[in-house]
Amino acid sequence: MKFGRVPIAQAEGALLAHATAAGNVRLRKAHKLTVEDVAALRAAGVSEVIAATLAEDDLNEDEAALRIVRAMAFDGVEIRPPSTGRVNLHSRVGGVFTVTRDMIDRINAVDPAVTIATLADYAAVEAGQMVATVKIIPFAVAGAIVAKVEEICREGRIFAVSAFRPSKVAVIQTELPTVKPSVLDKTIRVTEERLARSGSRLIAERRSAHTAEAVAGQLKPLLRDSDMVLVFGASAMSDFDDVIPAAIRQAGGSVVRAGMPVDPGNLIVLGRIDGKPVIGAPGCARSPKENGFDWVLDRLLAGIDVTSRDVAAMGVGGLLMEIASRPQPREAPVPQKRGAVEIVLLAAGRSSRMGGPNKLLALFDGKPLVRRTAERALASRAGRVIAVMGHQKERVRAALQGLDLRLVDNPDFATGLASSLKAGVGAVSTSATGAMIVLGDMPGVSRADLDHMIDAFVADGGRSIVRASFRGKRGNPVILPRSLFAAVSRLEGDVGARSLIESEGVNVIDVEIGEAAFIDVDTPDALAEAGGVLQD
Repeated sequence: MKFGRVPIAQAEGALLAHATAAGNVRLRKAHKLTVEDVAALRAAGVSEVIAATLAEDDLNEDEAALRIVRAMAFDGVEIRPPSTGRVNLHSRVGGVFTVTRDMIDRINAVDPAVTIATLADYAAVEAGQMVATVKIIPFAVAGAIVAKVEEICREGRIFAVSAFRPSKVAVIQTELPTVKPSVLDKTIRVTEERLARSGSRLIAERRSAHTAEAVAGQLKPLLRDSDMVLVFGASAMSDFDDVIPAAIRQAGGSVVRAGMPVDPGNLIVLGRIDGKPVIGAPGCARSPKENGFDWVLDRLLAGIDVTSRDVAAMGVGGLLMEIASRPQPREAPVPQKRGAVEIVLLAAGRSSRMGGPNKLLALFDGKPLVRRTAERALASRAGRVIAVMGHQKERVRAALQGLDLRLVDNPDFATGLASSLKAGVGAVSTSATGAMIVLGDMPGVSRADLDHMIDAFVADGGRSIVRASFRGKRGNPVILPRSLFAAVSRLEGDVGARSLIESEGVNVIDVEIGEAAFIDVDTPDALAEAGGVLQD
C-alpha cells in the first residue's frame, strides 16, 4: 500500500485519507474513489487527494479484520460486523472470559498494522458485553501479513466465555458476641445480589457458634441439597488450622487452599467435601465491592475448576484496592445524581437537504420535532438542557416556548457543526461532569435511551465517552466527559464529536439503544418514513 498525495487523474480506486467535499457530494474517510467521484472532484477544482493506493496483494481494512476473526477458534462469543477496520467480539452469555495470552501476544507481534485487544483473563462478563476487538491500523494490509496471523489463530482456541451455571448455594455464618445481627443480615443481602449475576440463588442460611465442631456439623446437611456452601466467619482466619479450615477437614473434606495473593481477599479458604466446593469467605466478601472472593466464586459458578496453583497465580493484577475492572454488584439501586450530565441539544442546522423547510419544525404526532426531543431530554436524569439555535432561531425559539431550557444563540452556525458544539458545551455548568450531545433530528431516541447512557456514564465515574450504538455500530447521542471540553473548544468547521472520539484516546463505552441510534431525518423521504410531516 502506498499512502500520500495522489494526482486526481490517478485517483480512481484509491481510498481517501480524509473526508472530502466535491460540490454537493461529501465523500467520507476511507471511501474508495469511483470514476464518478474522480469526475466530481475534478469538476470541483480538486487537483490531488491524500489517499491510500492498494497493491495487488493488499486487503482493505474491513476485509483483513474479518478474515482474521473468522480464522479464530472461540466459544461463547459472537462476531459483530466490521467497521473502519475494526471487528468487535461480544459475549453470547453471562459468564467468565478466558484467553490464551501467548496467542494474543504473538498476533500483536506479527506487524503493527494488526492489533487485537481483549478483556483480562478470567474477567466476569455479561451477555452482550464486548470481550475483544481486532483493529487494522492502516486502510489496508498485505495479504501475507494477514496469512501469518491466520496461521496463529488456527493453532487452537484463542478465547472463550464459560457460561454461568445457575447453582443452589447455602450459607453458614458464625456468631460471636461482638458481631451485630445487622451485619449478618447485610451479608445475606449482599450475597444474594452477588449470586444473582450468575442466575444462582441462596437456598438456606444457618447461624452457628464460632467453632470448628459447630461449622462441621452444619456442612454435611447443607451440602446434600446445595451445590456449594459459603462460610462467613465471625472472626477472620488467623491460622491455617483456624475454625473454617479445621471444620472442612472435620466434615470429611480437604482444604484446597487457605490464603490468596489478592488484596482485598487474602484470608479466603477454599475446600471440597464430596466433590462440592466450600468457600470460607474473607471479611471483605460482606461488601459488594470486588475482591478476591469474587474471583474464586465466579470461576466456580462458571464450571471452571479452581486449584491451589490457580489461586497462587492471581497475584499479578490482584491489588484491587483502587481498581474496578468490571461491573460490581450493588447493595441496592442507587438513585443517579441529577446534574452529573447536562444535555446539549443541537438545533441550529440549516436542513439543507430538505430543500427549504426546517426539519426540526416538522410535526411528529402534532408536535414540532425539536420540541418533542427537548421534552424527552427534560424528562431524563440529566441536569439542565441547553438548546443551541441558529438557522430560523425565532421559529425554533417559538417551538420551544414554555420549556425549562437554556437557549443559546450560535451566530456562526453556517460555518459548520463545530461552532454549535462549542456554543453548547461552553454553556454547560461547571458542576457538570459531562455533556450529552443530542441531535435535534433523531425522533427515535427516547427518554429511557438517554437515561441508560447517563447511568453508564455515572457508573464509570464520568471518565469515559459514552456512545449510543446499534449492533456494534456507533451512532448518536454521545456523552463527552469534562476532560474533553477543552478539545471541543478547538474544533473548527463541519466537525463533530466523532473526531474527538477518534483522536483523543479516551476510553469509549458503547451503549446499545437499538435502531434509534441511526434514525435521523436528513431528507424528506427519511422524515416521512419516520412519521413526520414537513411544515413550510
